[in-house]
Amino acid sequence: MRKHLVSALLGIVLLLGLAGCGAKSQEDVVKALDEKMDEVSSYQATAKLTLKTGAEPQVYDVEIWYKQPHYYRVSLKNDEKNQNQMILRNDEGVFVITPALNKSFRFQSDWPKNTSQAYLYESLVKDILSDKKASFKAKGDHYVFETKTNYPNSQVIPKQEITLNKKDLAPVSVKVMDTDMKALLTVQFSKIEFNKKFDKNAFDTTKNMTGARLEVPTMAKGENEAAEVMYPINMPTGVEQIDEKEIATKDGKRVIMTFGGKKSFTLIQEAAQALPTFGSSALVNGEPVDLGFAIGALTDHSLTWTYKGIEFMIASENLTKDEMVMIAQSVQGKEAK
Repeated sequence: MRKHLVSALLGIVLLLGLAGCGAKSQEDVVKALDEKMDEVSSYQATAKLTLKTGAEPQVYDVEIWYKQPHYYRVSLKNDEKNQNQMILRNDEGVFVITPALNKSFRFQSDWPKNTSQAYLYESLVKDILSDKKASFKAKGDHYVFETKTNYPNSQVIPKQEITLNKKDLAPVSVKVMDTDMKALLTVQFSKIEFNKKFDKNAFDTTKNMTGARLEVPTMAKGENEAAEVMYPINMPTGVEQIDEKEIATKDGKRVIMTFGGKKSFTLIQEAAQALPTFGSSALVNGEPVDLGFAIGALTDHSLTWTYKGIEFMIASENLTKDEMVMIAQSVQGKEAK
C-alpha cells in the first residue's frame, strides 16, 4: 500500500514539473510582446478610464484608433459632465478638438512619443520593454507587469500595473499608482481589435471636426456663467491660498486665485465661450498633456485646460511641470474646509 502511495505522489510531482515547464518566463513574454508590435499595424480599442485625484472619482469612456506610422484618434467622453474632447494626430500635426465649444487647437508636438499613455497599447508595451527592473507574474489567464512610468508628474505617479491577456497579449487593465501604491488612474479595456481596417480619411482633420460637432451640441451662450468655483485639493507642501478675487467681464466673471508660500502660482477660471462655428485650428505653444478628464496645453510656466465648460489656467514662475499637472488634476471640487 505504501509503495503504491509513493508511486502516486511521485507521479503527481512529475506532472506538476511538466506543467511548470510549459509556463512562460518574463523574458519569453517580453520577447513575444516585442514580436507582436512588429505584427500590429493598427488597432481600435474601447475602454473606461477612472481618475481618483479629486473629491470624487471621475469616469470617462475612451475610444482609441491607431494606424502606423503615426496616426491617432483618441475620444474622451463623459456626457453627464458635458466633457467631450478628441486628440487627433495625422500628417498635419496634433490637434485637440472640443466640439461643445466649436474649438480646435493644433500643437507642434511629437505626442504621444514623449510620455507614457495608459490607454495606448504600443505605449504600454514600450514601458514594459524599456524597464529592465519591471516585475512580472502570471495570474490565471493574465500576465501582470509592474513598471515605472514616464509621465510629466512621474514623481507623483511613479508606478503602473499592466495586465495582459495570456492568449493574445491584448491589454486588460492598467493601474497608475502613487508613491503609496494607490491607484489614481485606472483604465479597463472592454474591446480591442488588432490590425483594424480604417477608412482612407479616418484620421482627416476636417472630417473628425465635423463628426465631433454633429455628435455633441454646441454649448449655449452663458450656459456655465453660474458654475461653481473650483479649488485645488492637492498642492505642494508649504503652499496655501492667500487671495481670491472676482472680476466682472462682458461674458460673465473671472475668478483669480493667488497661492503662495514655498512656491507661488495663480489659478484663473472663467466660463468658456463657444465659437459660432468651427474655424481654423489655433496654434498653441507647449505640449498636449492628458489630465485624465481633459487634455491641456503645458508649457514651462503655464497649464491651460477646459473642464465642464470652464476654462482654467495655472501660471507660475517656480512650479515644476509635475507640480502644475498634479494641481490641475485636483481642481475638481469645492474649497476644502
